[in-house]
Amino acid sequence: MKKLLLLPILLLAFIATSHAQETTFETAGLENKMIALDGKEIAFKDILQKHKGKTIVIDVWASWCPDCIKGMPKVKELQEEFQKNTVYLFLSMDKNADAWKKGIEKYEVKGEHYLVTDGMKGIFGKSIKLDWIPRYMIVDKKGKIVLYKAIVADDEKLITTLKNLK
Repeated sequence: MKKLLLLPILLLAFIATSHAQETTFETAGLENKMIALDGKEIAFKDILQKHKGKTIVIDVWASWCPDCIKGMPKVKELQEEFQKNTVYLFLSMDKNADAWKKGIEKYEVKGEHYLVTDGMKGIFGKSIKLDWIPRYMIVDKKGKIVLYKAIVADDEKLITTLKNLK
């Protein structure tokens, strides 16, 4: 009987740890080079360092992604509500710079933009366990990941996290 009771407890413990909140970026992801709008390469760690002391909302997206485009109005609402000391980083998984830049213009995406050059299954994508876009993350003023994964811009956890960081 004790063994039967132990099984559900072990199962719950496994499930709880498998969805644990990540609080730091993996080294490989931090070292990964991205392309800025001006064409210059920059490591992800240097992008984060530029904004230390501010809340960072990261939106991993692509111009070809219907769910990403559908979520853009909600992202714009977030930007209106949470603009003070908040930086919006848009990391594109587009396959080329032309599509990326056209998408920014077409959907009027306001924020700081970078192109992840090796796609969703590349170094950066693997480092954040990217399995879906859009993907939203929040980094606090100290550089700690406080929200590791949301897939809609109006996710209650995302909004609550931003309210708590005001």
